Amino acid sequence: MALPVFRGCCRLTVSFGIKRLFTVDRYTLIRSHIPGCSSTAARLSVTLFRPYSSDREPQKQRQKVVVVGIPNPFIWFRTKIYYFLIRAYFDKDFTIEEFTEGAQQAFTHVSRLLSQCQFEALEGLVAKDLIGKLEEKCNLLPSHYKKALLADPDEIMYTTPGDVGIYYDDSGRKFVSILMRFWYLTNARLPDDSLEGTRVFQVAIGGEGDAETKRLLTANYEFQREFTKGVDPDWTITRIEHSKLLD
Repeated sequence: MALPVFRGCCRLTVSFGIKRLFTVDRYTLIRSHIPGCSSTAARLSVTLFRPYSSDREPQKQRQKVVVVGIPNPFIWFRTKIYYFLIRAYFDKDFTIEEFTEGAQQAFTHVSRLLSQCQFEALEGLVAKDLIGKLEEKCNLLPSHYKKALLADPDEIMYTTPGDVGIYYDDSGRKFVSILMRFWYLTNARLPDDSLEGTRVFQVAIGGEGDAETKRLLTANYEFQREFTKGVDPDWTITRIEHSKLLD
């Protein structure tokens, strides 16, 4: 049985810059209830920008959504301590910035495999006992729900670490787990009744006559690595949740 030793969580401030000049476009934001997320723990603001294009470049109408998270200072500081413990006792080269970048790449790859029902390709990336459960759930999903599982790299708006765990089991094996939370846009058509009680944002984008509606969905992926001597230094996904699509 695993013995929990440390637990912590944090929300980090993230912003997405735009290199070109821009104007603020019209947008509509509808936020539904997010279970377990207090207003003091984190706040999200969404702003929509439309970039200008020069005469030398073709007209581009791609919009940019900027999501900024405001962290709880106490939780942010406490989680910094856990990162220090990981570097001090497990991996001296560990940085949460590099881990977050790798986790986001894994998220986009695994979400694509899930949307395409390529479960055999998940081996080595996802825990074996979890793959079977995911296959059962995905096979029951309609096609538009499967499409909503896909997170395109350009549509990921916000990524933040969640819970951090350091623990040992009865045989002395050492583990570290980090829960990552992702917010991503999708144009998949989901029924309105799926919004109730889910972690879903609805963003209406565009000017008059060219309005486009996308939904901002959330996903939780937990990564675990065993730091016992002689074990391969690989991170494995042990938990996957997509807001009311895969719970």
